[in-house]
Amino acid sequence: MKSWDEVDEALAAAPGTAAAWVGPVGGPPVYARLADATHYAASTMKVGVLVALHRAGLDLDAPVVVHNRHESALPGAEPFANDPAEDSDTATWALLGGTSTLRALARQMIVRSGNLATNLCVGAVGLPAVNEVWRLAGATHSVTARGIEDAAARLAGIDNRVTAGDLAALFGAVVAGDLVPPGARREVLALLEANEHRDDLVAGLPEGTRVAHKNGWITGVRHGAGMVFPGDAPPYTVVVCTTTTLPDEEACALVAAVSAAAWRAR
Repeated sequence: MKSWDEVDEALAAAPGTAAAWVGPVGGPPVYARLADATHYAASTMKVGVLVALHRAGLDLDAPVVVHNRHESALPGAEPFANDPAEDSDTATWALLGGTSTLRALARQMIVRSGNLATNLCVGAVGLPAVNEVWRLAGATHSVTARGIEDAAARLAGIDNRVTAGDLAALFGAVVAGDLVPPGARREVLALLEANEHRDDLVAGLPEGTRVAHKNGWITGVRHGAGMVFPGDAPPYTVVVCTTTTLPDEEACALVAAVSAAAWRAR
């Protein structure tokens, strides 16, 4: 794809909803498609949790118990548990019944996209604090309404939603705004740069490109969102959200193709 018209055609051809937002940090988009269309958030919600942790004034190095019993977002529902088979992070599970720290859990949440680590972080900071992050970033449609694998809440219609435009606003506020306390910004960006899942947005960039990003995926959903820091141009934001019937490999390739087009247009 060599032009934004070609990008638009490729996204429009996807069987479902494929949205994108590309533009300078904190600025208006140079390209956007269905930027306000809502998608299931998958693991992109973990960025808001990370920011909320660093805004909360908690001691991130104090010991916390690693457990697998989480409060449901549905009033009156029983606590829920995570399934280790659905988690890409094994390190946190190895500590079950012992202790970790919020700083270590935050790392597993972002770098390995850990689900148990995420729910422990959500339990420490609270969902209202995460949604305050969205509000302060200027998001208008996105919400973090429950923890990961909270089946009772999901069945009741309580869900985590994002848009491409809101994810762009969140990443822009992390880099260029005062959303993250100044002393924590370097740590937040370092975690996002260390994200080990690199088969969508990062796959469209030249090897070694600096990028702070978070992706999310479940069956039928593949999102990539991040800040790219070229050596020869100002940093820019690229977000692609797909809710389609594409096989995941093809959805990854679509996200990568948009990322590659954004790189060429830098």
